[in-house]
Amino acid sequence: MVELLRTTDPARLSWLQALFADAGIEVFVLDTHMSFMEGSVSAIPRRVMVADDDASRARRLLQDVGEAFDGSTPA
Repeated sequence: MVELLRTTDPARLSWLQALFADAGIEVFVLDTHMSFMEGSVSAIPRRVMVADDDASRARRLLQDVGEAFDGSTPA
């Protein structure tokens, strides 16, 4: 698994999931439940992950739409 980015923005997360789904790339969102456990959706960023085999294609797709993918992207 490769982490592409982190976000606390639920709208951005939904958009990213749709973007990857349209491209046929399965995306995994980690830390969803932790953000709810802390009592705030924006307290803990959710990590957007893809399988190793899809990482290059996913990074290219993010670059094509102007999104960063280094994991240090602010919400």
